[in-house]
Amino acid sequence: MLTAQRETGVGTSLLQRIGDARRQSDRMFGVVRPQAIYERPIPERHRILFYVGHLEAFDWNLLHELLGLKGFAPDFDRLFAFGIDPVGGGLPTDQPGDWPDVEAVQDYVRRNRALLDDALSRCRLDSDPPGRDGFPLETILNVAIEHRLMHVETLGYMLHQLPLTSKIPPQNLTPFLASSTPEHRMIRVPAGVVTMGLSRASGSFGWDNEFETYAANLPLFEIDRYMVTNRQFLEFMADDGYGDRSFWNDEDWAWKEKQGVSHPVFWCRRDDEWNYRAMFGEISLPPDWPVYVSHAEAKAYARWAGKLLPTEEQWQRAAYGENDDGSNDGRGRRYPWGSQYPDASLGNFDFESWDPEPVNAHPRGASAFGVEGMLGNGWEWTSTVFGPFPGFAPFPFYRGYSADFFDGKHFVMKGGSARTAACMLRSTFRNWFQSQYQYVYAGFRCVRV
Repeated sequence: MLTAQRETGVGTSLLQRIGDARRQSDRMFGVVRPQAIYERPIPERHRILFYVGHLEAFDWNLLHELLGLKGFAPDFDRLFAFGIDPVGGGLPTDQPGDWPDVEAVQDYVRRNRALLDDALSRCRLDSDPPGRDGFPLETILNVAIEHRLMHVETLGYMLHQLPLTSKIPPQNLTPFLASSTPEHRMIRVPAGVVTMGLSRASGSFGWDNEFETYAANLPLFEIDRYMVTNRQFLEFMADDGYGDRSFWNDEDWAWKEKQGVSHPVFWCRRDDEWNYRAMFGEISLPPDWPVYVSHAEAKAYARWAGKLLPTEEQWQRAAYGENDDGSNDGRGRRYPWGSQYPDASLGNFDFESWDPEPVNAHPRGASAFGVEGMLGNGWEWTSTVFGPFPGFAPFPFYRGYSADFFDGKHFVMKGGSARTAACMLRSTFRNWFQSQYQYVYAGFRCVRV
């Protein structure tokens, strides 16, 4: 847990993290040319302007009563309170004119931050306020920080779909990495125990769906050394993968046919060649980058390959497990490579890049079993339907964060992408999306049992 500075209000490390998270979100909105702020790059989502206000409204609605602050813009607090679940019951129909002027939203952002910062600078973690619903202020602030950082990533999904002419490229773009062709093979993961989830007794921060711990005994399985690449997915397409009904379940086939889905959404066809739409330009399809697809497409590929998507437990053991006699009760490593805090030498994460890298770019990040690239470079779909762990209890102050999505339609993703903050690379963090959502930075690897 973070240590509070008792004499100077909320701990300086927490205040610094709040500031760092705001800089990341400001940086994302700075990519959007002014005339595009009212655009809706993904049909199922709100317009970009909504998220400018939403990040601040979330913080204000979470904290202002706790800090003894009076509201100054209740209409905006309500307008920007809730987002939209992708593919969740029809497309929004609002028009740009239904939204306030961007200047008014920016003023809301400035006033909101100033009031919260002033109150936090005078607030001590060891005294009052005591927190909310039995949770200390430190937990509440971590919720605000990670909520913002999650949106920084999902804003990347949205802005990726904006026309290139609507974006302002950064001056210091990271050059694309080249590497040798990956040697694809499957890695044997011996039978053993895997411990899932986070213990409340640990005192560590986690979202409600990360609690409580349980242990599972897994039989031996094999898992792909690397995530499936664009080159491999081309083979699936060349073998009529999108046209062969036997690779798709009824629901996914109906979706694919209705939407006319015939290739990954990040690909585009130019002069009989496949190109890739990177964040700030179109390039020839990088064969050894991970392919980003929906869960439906990943599952069809796995069937074509005669394999399966891993369960959440299999993925967890392959990533964090120890190649030993199981004497550590399946708790495993802190990170796949060990205990070193994530840095750019170990994977493609924490906003270091705007796009993927070759799947074999970071061999130092391999797990104990030799499985590579399990953190960063793209979330990884599992076959596990998103649901509660034994002992789950929703956050009283954010009851719908997880529980609203325990509907049998969302699937667990693990690992993180290039746009995932380092704090969310912990082993217990869980992400989820619906099966037919194509825009997420998510790929997959397969298992064989």
